[in-house]
Amino acid sequence: MHGDTTRQRIKFSDDRVCKSHLLNCCPHDVLSGTRMDLGECLKVHDLALRADYEIASKEQDFFFELDAMDHLQSFIADCDRRTEVAKKRLAETQEEISAEVAAKAERVHELNEEIGKLLAKVEQLGAEGNVEESQKVMDEVEKARAKKREAEEVYRNSMPASSFQQQKLRVCEVCSAYLGLHDNDRRLADHFGGKLHLGFIEIREKLEELKRVVAEKQEKRNQERLKRREEREREEREKLRRSRSHSKNPKRYVLHKISSEAVFFKGSFYRLNIFSK
Repeated sequence: MHGDTTRQRIKFSDDRVCKSHLLNCCPHDVLSGTRMDLGECLKVHDLALRADYEIASKEQDFFFELDAMDHLQSFIADCDRRTEVAKKRLAETQEEISAEVAAKAERVHELNEEIGKLLAKVEQLGAEGNVEESQKVMDEVEKARAKKREAEEVYRNSMPASSFQQQKLRVCEVCSAYLGLHDNDRRLADHFGGKLHLGFIEIREKLEELKRVVAEKQEKRNQERLKRREEREREEREKLRRSRSHSKNPKRYVLHKISSEAVFFKGSFYRLNIFSK
């Protein structure tokens, strides 16, 4: 249901249109082409409808942020559930180790993440032509590599070789992918600078933004409703006050002269003025 034919039949406000797409945050778009490609969205995606919405939203608030927030919340909740399942499955295949040893393994993972993120930044700066800044970040990478080698040695010496091999995996909290304790720099850079990981970061950050926007708009609407209710109550009190005021002062009738007639009484003519209320 995409394209020119669809656009001729519906408007962007139609329930069949994906509101997340209108706000440029539908997971089906963001994760397209990754190993978690979701395929085509069940709702209509059309760039022309998005353009129509962007123009119209300057004059009217359609509050589509609420629909998009619900969509992303559901998607992220499913992702987090998958992450927990993967972590549980991983834990079941690994031997129990002491908290101290687990902390040492965690340190290696943390340094892996740091190296991966720094390498992704180096590549981005290089693509932008910022050679000087790229070299500074590369120096940070070398320092992190040295720390990682030390952490690996400390971890390796703290447990038997068999257990050392079993503790080599970890689940990424952002995108639920598996990370290896001994992943090389290239793999780390590919992960943290990859479309899948960055896509999940984008979705999670957009969700937090939508939560803030929805909360602000709901608060504004609540304040407007409260103001309208107070105005109605004030008007009703004023009507009641006027009504009570009239009941304390009965309506006085005014006599209006409407005609006069001449009458004969006891031998003389008199003019009689006739009044009505």
